[in-house]
Order: sequence, then C-alpha cells, then structure tokens
Amino acid sequence: MKILVCITNVPDTTAKISFTDNDTKLNKNGVQFIIGPYDDYALARGVELKEQLGGSLTVLHVGEADAEPQIRKALAIGADDAIRVNADPQDSYFVAAQIAHIARQNGYDLILMGRESIDYNSGVVHGLVGEMLGIPSYSPVMKLDLDGGNATITREIDGGKEVLKAPLPLVLGCQEPIAEWKIPNMRGIMTARTKPLNVVEPVAVDDMTVPQTYKLPAPKGACKMIPASEAETLIRLLQTEAKVL
Repeated sequence: MKILVCITNVPDTTAKISFTDNDTKLNKNGVQFIIGPYDDYALARGVELKEQLGGSLTVLHVGEADAEPQIRKALAIGADDAIRVNADPQDSYFVAAQIAHIARQNGYDLILMGRESIDYNSGVVHGLVGEMLGIPSYSPVMKLDLDGGNATITREIDGGKEVLKAPLPLVLGCQEPIAEWKIPNMRGIMTARTKPLNVVEPVAVDDMTVPQTYKLPAPKGACKMIPASEAETLIRLLQTEAKVL
C-alpha cells in the first residue's frame, strides 16, 4: 500500500492577519503556521492505515522552505518520507497540477488530503487532482476503511451521510471524525530529523487565477439586546437599522 498525504501550511486559527504590498501579500511577520487542521485528520488516518496494512506513507507539500517545520512534524507523526514542491501555492489549479505530477511518477494507491485548506478555503484541489489523474475523488470523507483493493467511504452530504464503496486508487478530501489528531512523541521527533525530505521544482502550469488584492472581513458591529417582551421594537430595528426586513 502506497499512501500519499498532501498537507498545507496555514496560519494558526488564532493568528492576527494583515497584508503588505498594497494588500497583495500576506504579512507573515509574527504569524504562527500549522499543518492545516483538515490535513491533520488525513495524516492521522493515513498513519493508521499504514500501521494496519503495511506499505509506505509519503507527505507532499506544495510550498516554500518556511513550511519545512510542519513537514518535519508530519514525519514525526509517522510519515516515512516527504516531498516539497518549491513554489508559492496561490492557485488551486497550480497546486493540483503539482500533486498530480508527483502522483503519476510514483503510482500511489491512495491520495489523502483535507477537505479544504483554512486559508483560501477553495475545497476543490482533491477534485482537480482526481480529474487530472483520471481516478475518482470524494469529499468530505468522515470514515474510511480498506479491504484489499477496495475502500468503504462514509461522507457527509446535504441532510445526512452517504456510504460508498469504490476500488483503489482514489483521491479523498478528509474531515473529522475520520481519525483523531496525532501528537508526535519524542522518538518520532528524533527519527524525523533523518527521514528523507526531497525538494523538487514545480512543473510549468498556466496561471488560471491571479490574486489582485486581499481584504480583511468588516469588523463586527455593536450588538443590541432586545427583551423578549418588546417584539415590536425588534421588528422596527430590523427594518430601519439592520434593513433585513
């Protein structure tokens, strides 16, 4: 079993975000970066499957050198080796093309990643990779079991859950509760230092989108508390101030 887990390098959910260069670039100064939370679920399930079934688990990241601490953390959690595509990942199509290129070269049975990153939140990379490779992709996957060359998948859909069976290879976008996040132990941290981390240059891809500017969300407005007995006041404010009625 050859498993590929794709991870993102994203700002911590508690980080204060700002932009530079006329709001065209993220200001990374003072920002703590982490493995994308949904990718953590994919990595945890990948490690479990490798331990159950044998084989190998490779971590792939499309990004620059500042992501290597997060890649080493993934190695400490249980990946056998890692690949970093040396590029600035600002476009989903570009990222998917790099993943598909690596996957074609190595013939993975299973490609796991988070359902979406928490920076751009596009949620389309798994589908693009599946299309580029000509194999099925499913998301968001909440449960995954393997039996030989077949997978049983539970994924979330509008109004409930759907159980699917599909043959490998597959591309899956993962979310909780597919597995519990894993914390690297001291032995894992020490061995991660000697595991291979191969840096490769990106393949050429046409720009499909180009970011023009970034904006922070509008600050939250003041909150007015209206007693339950004053329904007429609430309706009037919704009409005159909030303008939603």
